[in-house]
Amino acid sequence: MRAVAFKEVGGPEVLRAVELAAPVPGPGEVLIRVAYAGVNYGEVQHRLGDFGPPEGETVTGLEASGTVVALGGGVTGLAVGDEVAAYLPDGGGYAEYATAPAPFVFPLAELAELGGLDLRTAGAAPLVLTTAYGVLAGAGHLAAGETVLVHAAAGGVGSAAAQLARSLGAAAVYGTVSTEEKAEYASRFGYDEVFLRDGFPDAVRKATSGRGVDLVLDPIGGPTRLASFEALAPFGRVAVYGEAARHPDVHLPVLPVWKNNRALTGYNIGDLSRRAPETLRRHARAALGLVASGAVRIDITAEYDLADAPQAQRLLEAGENTGKAVLRVGR
Repeated sequence: MRAVAFKEVGGPEVLRAVELAAPVPGPGEVLIRVAYAGVNYGEVQHRLGDFGPPEGETVTGLEASGTVVALGGGVTGLAVGDEVAAYLPDGGGYAEYATAPAPFVFPLAELAELGGLDLRTAGAAPLVLTTAYGVLAGAGHLAAGETVLVHAAAGGVGSAAAQLARSLGAAAVYGTVSTEEKAEYASRFGYDEVFLRDGFPDAVRKATSGRGVDLVLDPIGGPTRLASFEALAPFGRVAVYGEAARHPDVHLPVLPVWKNNRALTGYNIGDLSRRAPETLRRHARAALGLVASGAVRIDITAEYDLADAPQAQRLLEAGENTGKAVLRVGR
């Protein structure tokens, strides 16, 4: 099968087009002929070695859509020929065939009564939508009437998070971005206001009449993470779900958390896949249902051939992307 793989960590140039044997589904797994694969920052981290060193030719790709072509032992509720969306906790989406644990494979036919998903959209959904929903409803415990601030508001998760927050009852949703161009783009997705990241705590306090927000979604880290605590209302939470800036880990003093009624929480989809797969499945189904119904829109702004995966990752790593990019894998 055609694939894009790496066998050493490094920049986008370590990704190479290769021919590999198709994987075989094990017990509880599904083999999918991939149509589209999403491009995500987690795959950049995979290539940079954040998930450990590669073992031989390693194929990344954490979400995909396609058609079921084989079932491993013990799989029920799926059939050969089903068109599906899948979260791939161990990667593999940058290839013509990929295996996925059956609990993280979602037949598109089950979403048809809500409006449905095409394969292209489905390939861009399982990771980013599940993450956005999980960090809001799971880690962030968002309640109706609360206010939200989303960092990286123009990215794949960010552009969905504003819409999801509205669907969960948020009273106001604010965002931060790095450029004016990204602010203009993010404003299409239901944000009340979008601020440039420099000096955002003052902008948030001004927008909220000094109160601050109830929940901050932070995939960036470093100084942005520390500054986020200054934008919180009483009992506000900073929900961490990434480390895109690749700063050294922050050291958070506890006394200001206590004295200012603040909280820190986290969301990691990989950990959920191992320790709470039913929770992950519930988040994914809820999020996919909102997309199928039209309540949430995934904005696919770029589509690449599989062989162009290095270019797609290069733009994402440099922070030059908006919205969501996918790889066209199926012939």
